[in-house]
Amino acid sequence: MLQHIQIHNLVTVRELSLDLLPGMTALTGETGAGKSILVDALGLALGAKADKGLIRHGCDQAEINAVFDINGNAAALSWLREQALDSNDECILRRVLSRQGRSRAFINGRPIPQALLGELGSLLVSIHGQHEHQTLMRASTQRDLLDAWAGHTGLVQAMKDRHREYSNTWRQLQELRERARERGQRLDYLQFQIDELEKLNLAEDELEQLERRQKRLAHAEELGRELGDLMRILSDEDQAVQPALSRAGVQLEALMHLDESLLPARELLDSARIQVEEAVSLLRGQAADIEFNPALLEEIDARLGSIHELARKHQVQARELPDLLEQFQREQHALKHADETLASLEQRVQNLDNQRQEAAHQLSRSRIQAAAKLAKTITGSLQELGMQGGVFDVEVTPLPGKEITAHGRDSICFMVSANPGQSLSPLARTASGGELSRISLAIQVATTRCTDMPTLIFDEVDSGIGGATAETVGRLLRQLGRDSQVLCVTHLPQVATQAEHQFRVSKETNGRHTETSIQVLNKTQRVEEIARMLGGATITDQTRTHAREMIAASQD
Repeated sequence: MLQHIQIHNLVTVRELSLDLLPGMTALTGETGAGKSILVDALGLALGAKADKGLIRHGCDQAEINAVFDINGNAAALSWLREQALDSNDECILRRVLSRQGRSRAFINGRPIPQALLGELGSLLVSIHGQHEHQTLMRASTQRDLLDAWAGHTGLVQAMKDRHREYSNTWRQLQELRERARERGQRLDYLQFQIDELEKLNLAEDELEQLERRQKRLAHAEELGRELGDLMRILSDEDQAVQPALSRAGVQLEALMHLDESLLPARELLDSARIQVEEAVSLLRGQAADIEFNPALLEEIDARLGSIHELARKHQVQARELPDLLEQFQREQHALKHADETLASLEQRVQNLDNQRQEAAHQLSRSRIQAAAKLAKTITGSLQELGMQGGVFDVEVTPLPGKEITAHGRDSICFMVSANPGQSLSPLARTASGGELSRISLAIQVATTRCTDMPTLIFDEVDSGIGGATAETVGRLLRQLGRDSQVLCVTHLPQVATQAEHQFRVSKETNGRHTETSIQVLNKTQRVEEIARMLGGATITDQTRTHAREMIAASQD
């Protein structure tokens, strides 16, 4: 669960450090106090898109740190191990927003891309907003919710894998068919190119050898002259290095009987003389090998010209010509055997299509079974939320023309009848905002109950409801808090009193700066806050008594 969150310089928050507890926690405060800042901060820590406008006025950067206890969260632990980011059972997420550059993200102190932060975040927290019903209108969201509720992860992945393999092979088949229609012309073209490259017959490492020989031949005169000069300096003159070292050695040897400590110097001179002799020998050999052969140089120049001209023609590097020849030969072989390859590929496409059809059938059959159960569950939640007689259904129908996509062959549509006797219609056509809020909440609660997400955040999902329905919402969220950590941003006292813990958000302005703070409420403070939510600006003893009664009743 989420254990701790720390916020620096985010919007109106200068400094905030908050410990969170298991169960249900209500976050309350006056309108405009900034109740959703905590949710926004956590969203950033979980990989949401950063906006420099969120940095507190007058500050260069904002920072959010979130600490999670992931003991028992097998998915998160496995993900961290795979990414080599694990650190026992604790997970620390850090996000830094800067006015000077891009935001930075860290997991357990190590910098990572924002996308990875989002991947891990999806395994730690699920955030439900007050405008959730807007995304629920999308067919893709409805399909994903049904699959998530039904535990279709394996079936959905198998469907995607089969469809991808089928699609890739089908494209190969179409390309081969297209090439087959132009096969004659292409074969003639390939044969001409192959003949030209085979005639060139560029051997491995030949280009490098030719370039070395060309350089040596082109500079043969300069090489001969310079090597001759070196030989004279080293050996061929009276004052050359080699004879001078020999004379020095003899002279030093004569002095040895006077001073034996000269032995190391004599040995060094002997070593130097030997090395110079070896160098001279090597240079004489090199000089002897110098070719003064203009005809050979012309021949090599012509060979290199042919190589580079062919490389320019094919727009490749000269050393890549042998690979190009192999490529042309492979394509030629494929075209010559296109008939048998085509037949083989057609059979493979058929086999993959059969596998794809079977994967789609299994997924569709499971969706139909799950749809009935989900519809029954959400219909029950609608009754609890004050929509007596309301009916919810999940319609699973085949796509037009027996189409199959990476998501299967089904069209998923959430159908609703808000009142008794009213016919079912798609959720997207449900007109009443209050009904949409309750339906959305029923769907969120029903689908959340079936997940193992450790932390659930509800950001004013109770908007548009009140009275007994609000109390029911609070009870539902409290029930979720038995298995998951639940944080609920709410303006309804009926919901807040159901929480085991309550935080109050307040905002202060001194004329120049605005600052938001969050306070953990004790029993007395909680009564005052619930009384404020009940009675507004004027709090009476009667509203305090009512607040105590509501809190006491919710704890039974």
